Amino acid sequence: LYTGDEYSDAFSNPSDDPDRPNVLLIGDSISIGYTVEVRQLLSGRADVFRIPTNGRYASYGLEHLAEWLGQTEWDVIHFNWGLWDICYRHQGHRDKENGTLTALPEQYEESLSEIVSVLKNMDAQLIWCATTPVPESEFGRFVGDEITYNKIAADIMRKNDIRINDLHTHARSKLPEIQKAKGDVHFTTEGYEYLAIQVARSISQRLAE
Repeated sequence: LYTGDEYSDAFSNPSDDPDRPNVLLIGDSISIGYTVEVRQLLSGRADVFRIPTNGRYASYGLEHLAEWLGQTEWDVIHFNWGLWDICYRHQGHRDKENGTLTALPEQYEESLSEIVSVLKNMDAQLIWCATTPVPESEFGRFVGDEITYNKIAADIMRKNDIRINDLHTHARSKLPEIQKAKGDVHFTTEGYEYLAIQVARSISQRLAE
């Protein structure tokens, strides 16, 4: 049924069908994991593209946003930053005991606010995707930090009248069943399929408006 490369490789974007709306997914490895399934769920209704890399942290996203947006007329942009921002690293490795936090809350807020200012100038429906849960025993992140940063993001989105896809609550309802491994922020294949259902639903709702 799904024969194109875009249905097996997250980074193989589809050909642009002018009769279908264009959707852009922006995010880190979590979004990479659900991209293919979202394409399948929206097949025939929208062309689903993603940025050509891992979106990493918010300031990195701000730096590369213009090139990722390109000249395409986007109908829906579904975007997220967070897990990298709350990660502590020491000599390139996740280490919440000895590492340095990637982005302080105020730095995250500043970068995300600037990103939103850019995106609001696009003629696109915007969806902010809440950051998924940090499990117990994660090496580089503290449980609950994602909730703090999600609140920062939610305040920004509410001020700018941007829809929120609460993927955090959606994922948490099935943890640890869909975790890839204990202490891992990533998900099993079935877990990404479960996330994709919520992502595709939120995009479909925006396309219908």
